[in-house]
Amino acid sequence: MSKTERATHPSLAGKRIVITGGGSGIGAAMVRAFSRQKSRVAFIDLAEDESRLLVQELATEGHAEPLFVCADLRDTAALDAAIKELLARLGGIDVLVNNAANDDRHEFAQVTTDYWDERIAVNLRHLFFAAQAAAGSMRPQRSGVILNLGSISWHLGLKDLVVYQTAKAGIEGMTRALARELGRDGIRVNAIIPGNVQTPRQMRWYSPAEEAQIVAGQCLDARIQPDDVASMALFLASEDARMCTGHAYWIDAGWR
Repeated sequence: MSKTERATHPSLAGKRIVITGGGSGIGAAMVRAFSRQKSRVAFIDLAEDESRLLVQELATEGHAEPLFVCADLRDTAALDAAIKELLARLGGIDVLVNNAANDDRHEFAQVTTDYWDERIAVNLRHLFFAAQAAAGSMRPQRSGVILNLGSISWHLGLKDLVVYQTAKAGIEGMTRALARELGRDGIRVNAIIPGNVQTPRQMRWYSPAEEAQIVAGQCLDARIQPDDVASMALFLASEDARMCTGHAYWIDAGWR
C-alpha cells in the first residue's frame, strides 16, 4: 500500500505531536506519518545525524519541518528539559508517542545491576516521566492521547531478551494504570504491540532463512513495515478512536 492509499484523519490536522525515538525505524515512520496528516510534529532522539536528515527529508517533500530536540532519554533531567522546550515551542502537547527503546540482546547470566538499571531506563522509566510531563499539559485542556510502544517479545518469551521483555511487560501494566489515572481528565492511554517489524536495525539480527521462519509463524505472508505500525498510531491518536483507552492494540500479522 502506498502512502497515498492510506487513511487521512482530519482530526489530526494541527495537533501537537511529540514522539520519542523519532529519528529512525518505527519512530521515523511515525514522524513522517503525522507530518503527512498536517500535524505539528516534534521528536526527541539521541541520534543527531539521522534525525536532522529526517527533518530535511520532510521539508523537501513540502511538509512543515518537524521540531527536533537531541536528548538522552535515560537522563531524566535531560528528558524533562526536552519536554519543557517542546512545550514552550508548541504551546502544549496533544499526543505523546512513547516509542524509544533498545532491544540489544543480552545473556541472563551476564546481566549486572548497572546493566539492569540502564536497560530499564532506556526501555521503561522514561515512558513514565514523559507521560507525567505531557499530562501536565493535557490536563488543563481536558484532552490528550498517550501511546506507549510495547513488544510481542515477552508474549512469546524470546531468548536473550529478559531485561527488555521485563520492561515491555511493564509498559502494558503502566498503560492500564495511566488510563485509569488520567481518563477523567479526558486523556486516553493505549499501548501498541508490534510484531517483528522489518526495520534496518532488525535486519541486523536475521538471515533470510530466519526472516522466512518469522513469516511462517505469522498468519499473513508479508513482513510488517514501520508504516504499518504508524498507521495504527494515527488511528489511536485520532478522534476515530475517541472511546479507545486502557488497552493494547496488536499489529503482528497474527504471529504466535
